[in-house]
Amino acid sequence: MRVLFKIIVIFLFGLTFNSCFAHEVRPAYLQIDQISDSNEYSVLWKVPRTVDKVLNIQPKFENGFDLNETISPRILDAFVLYTYKLTGSKNLTNTLLTINNLNTTGIDVLVDVRLLNEVHHTFLLQPTKSSVIIPETPSKWTVAKVYIILGIEHIILGFDHLLFVLALLIITVGFKKLLKTITAFTIAHSITLSFSVLGIANLPGPPVEAVIALSIVFLAIEILKLQQGKSTFTSQKPWLVAFIFGLLHGFGFAGAIQDIGLPQNEIPLALATFNIGVELGQIIFVVIILIFIKFVKPQIPQQTWINKLVPYAIGSVSAFWLIERITGF
Repeated sequence: MRVLFKIIVIFLFGLTFNSCFAHEVRPAYLQIDQISDSNEYSVLWKVPRTVDKVLNIQPKFENGFDLNETISPRILDAFVLYTYKLTGSKNLTNTLLTINNLNTTGIDVLVDVRLLNEVHHTFLLQPTKSSVIIPETPSKWTVAKVYIILGIEHIILGFDHLLFVLALLIITVGFKKLLKTITAFTIAHSITLSFSVLGIANLPGPPVEAVIALSIVFLAIEILKLQQGKSTFTSQKPWLVAFIFGLLHGFGFAGAIQDIGLPQNEIPLALATFNIGVELGQIIFVVIILIFIKFVKPQIPQQTWINKLVPYAIGSVSAFWLIERITGF
């Protein structure tokens, strides 16, 4: 019991620490556009930053290419934006692109290359694979793989979304009802994610993030009511609550994918596979929690204070996020 309590405290401290001192780390973004047949390119390099630190990573091209800054670096909310002009003695095709020092970080780099012959390449470079040879022919499978990975990473690192799903799992009783609830949440956030990315509907990011935190506080209160033997609307129709709040969570996902960027000629494919990645990450999390509930929960003493520990913990962390996000407007 002491070990369990320590694990929960450490987990919550980690969530709070992450919320206090850092935003979710987005991938860096490198956009290369060919602007002339004489092998000239405009380069946009977006690097994640925290309050006092910018990651020391840079794109490196083969010998024969010169990279020169054209605009002074611009500081954005969570990024620093660099603009360069790249000139070379040959075309970028079949040349090696490397991100220096990427192996010393824990982030990915999304690379977008657009050539004048309408060839468009999308790559995902990672600390374990920081180089790529730019091929002659683009691959749709490469785009799909990139955005599936980004979707999985986003949901796994999105602690607020995971806490919301965890609260739903605690409230929902019965496999069929749980399946219905998770499906409703999936459909809802898929709708608003698509609408936002395609420009059909949108909401400002900060209020959406605040309401997402509020939705988790609401579910934590619902769990406490259920433990007191009170029948609540959420416990009776969790699928409907999941759908309503899922619409807001979809706008939150949209903010993330807009920060990441989308290949303009493959928007439907990138959007669909990003959503698939989010669902795969969500399924992995749900399976882990269900295994925990089945095998570990029976070993935990069923005392009142222990049962209340989880909803109070969920509510405390999400209330902290709510206050932090409101003050950040």
